[in-house]
Amino acid sequence: MKKLFCLYFLVQSYLTFAQIEKVEPPFWWEGMQEPTLQLMLYGNNLAQYDLDVPSLRKINVHRVENSNYLFVDLDLTRKKPGEIKINLIKDGQVHSSINYEIKTRNQHTNKESFNSSDVIYLLMPDRFANGDSSNDIHSSVSEKTNRNDKDGRHGGDIKGIIDHLDYLEDLGVTALWSTPMLEDNAPKVSYHTYAQSNIYRIDPRYGTNEDYRSLSNALHQRNMKLIMDYVTNHWGIEHWMIKDLPSSDWIHQLEKYTNTNHRKEIHSDPYATNIDRNELLQGWFVPSMADLNQSNHYLLKYLSQNAIWWIEFAQIDGFRVDTYPYNNPKPMITWLEAIRKEYPNFNIVGEGWMHNSLHLSYWQEKSPIAAIQGFDSKLPSVMDFTLNDALVKAFNEKNSFWEHGTTRLYKNLQNDFLYSNINNVVIFAENHDTNRINDFYPKFKNYKQILSVLMTIRGIPQIYYGSEIGMTGKKEVGDGDIRRDFPGGWPKDTQNAFSENGRVSKQAKYYDFSKKLIQWRKTNPAIHFGKTLHYVPRDDVYVYFRYTDDERVMIIVNNNTLDQKISLNRYSEGIAGRTQAFEIISEAAFKLPKVLKIPAETTLIFELSL
Repeated sequence: MKKLFCLYFLVQSYLTFAQIEKVEPPFWWEGMQEPTLQLMLYGNNLAQYDLDVPSLRKINVHRVENSNYLFVDLDLTRKKPGEIKINLIKDGQVHSSINYEIKTRNQHTNKESFNSSDVIYLLMPDRFANGDSSNDIHSSVSEKTNRNDKDGRHGGDIKGIIDHLDYLEDLGVTALWSTPMLEDNAPKVSYHTYAQSNIYRIDPRYGTNEDYRSLSNALHQRNMKLIMDYVTNHWGIEHWMIKDLPSSDWIHQLEKYTNTNHRKEIHSDPYATNIDRNELLQGWFVPSMADLNQSNHYLLKYLSQNAIWWIEFAQIDGFRVDTYPYNNPKPMITWLEAIRKEYPNFNIVGEGWMHNSLHLSYWQEKSPIAAIQGFDSKLPSVMDFTLNDALVKAFNEKNSFWEHGTTRLYKNLQNDFLYSNINNVVIFAENHDTNRINDFYPKFKNYKQILSVLMTIRGIPQIYYGSEIGMTGKKEVGDGDIRRDFPGGWPKDTQNAFSENGRVSKQAKYYDFSKKLIQWRKTNPAIHFGKTLHYVPRDDVYVYFRYTDDERVMIIVNNNTLDQKISLNRYSEGIAGRTQAFEIISEAAFKLPKVLKIPAETTLIFELSL
């Protein structure tokens, strides 16, 4: 009996030893343009086993430095939906098996992505609204909720977003960009979720994968879009694969810890040295975020398939890619091409925090600047940080003539020829890493100026949650100050700015103006896809036109502290024979005079007609 027990124990130990602990992607779809799927299998000493997949004719098994991993190429050509049995084999015997599911693919490969007809609303889910307090604390992740800590988790979640989609729809925004929602198991400051620890799992304090898909579906029912914040440059050091690396070159590991130099312009610098380039690409963003080596082809395939998996699973409509120029640019071309092979119209905007249009435009695909160096990023869109620079300075510089004030806007647009597709550039006055615009400009009149320009200039406008109700915050105080909780998002909040009746007078003033302007923008094709014509500013008055063959909009930005009178004869090329004007905020309709008076520090937006 004792011998039988020992034999049983040995057999059970051996079977446990052969157990596959993780399979990623967790499932896949038939009918993909790329027929080869690379599975990552993880378990104790898996490399000692061979694999057999009886229903497939062709598989390739790859072993890497760490014996706990197997990477398996499956040829899914003509594979129908259903389960695939994967057997672990040793000495000709099956020691354990798993069933892997192939699902029916959604038919949306040519779906519309976000574009210049959209207005993007950026929010941080932890700080927007807490719709489900039961997930504030979760046993599988470390940090607990502490709303008293500006840098702690506050409990906002996916349910909170879904509960307030009426608010976003009423405001007029058409696309939602949330900062990352994938699991971040950092022990502190995990609410921003950029130090991810599992990229196939929504952080349980936000909800589940199914909740995320429900958010996408709820947005689509309102003709709104979901943009996922995706990170290819780094993972958190708590990521399970960082704790047990597949290979030593999965991440960049220099002789001693090295921070990135953050000099993104090195890519386009003709005199850059290798040591500076390596420090940019191989240095870590911060000590808590391991720098990924996209040149490792197993990692690159893993990232590519993960991105495609989220698009297919959640039906998302675009990516915003964090810290894009910190990635190795050539492997990232492969990543982009893999996604666009499956979804040709899928829009992807890369964050590249650069303050010169030459270096920034280098990163948009088909860039005439990058072509000089024989480079094409294949990245559809970039974020216009140079316009952001102009917006946060221009309206604090009054009565300027040569360089400042509205001339900043004028000169920024003069560089638009550097971009291959300027309408597909994301424009913004603030985001989750900057001072809030209402701190740059505490006066409502300046907010109106900023938003009026942002909603009428070329590109895809992005606004930041809460600014539409006058929220403030200074980065100098700390990141938590520019990422405050939206009032009314928590059950115990004493004031609810999501509700029309709950807004105090200042909040209502900001919201009503924002709503009117954003809702109007939804209706105007000249603003979405029209051409631009602009005039040299005079007396700090900047005039530009957005137009198509059928529509024409005239925007007059008076940054002068005095009222200004402008002769419309000078602007006859832009007016193009129109005689009638309708100002969209005041709703004043009138015949165009010879001389038009523009109040001090005011932007007027006119729809022109014959």
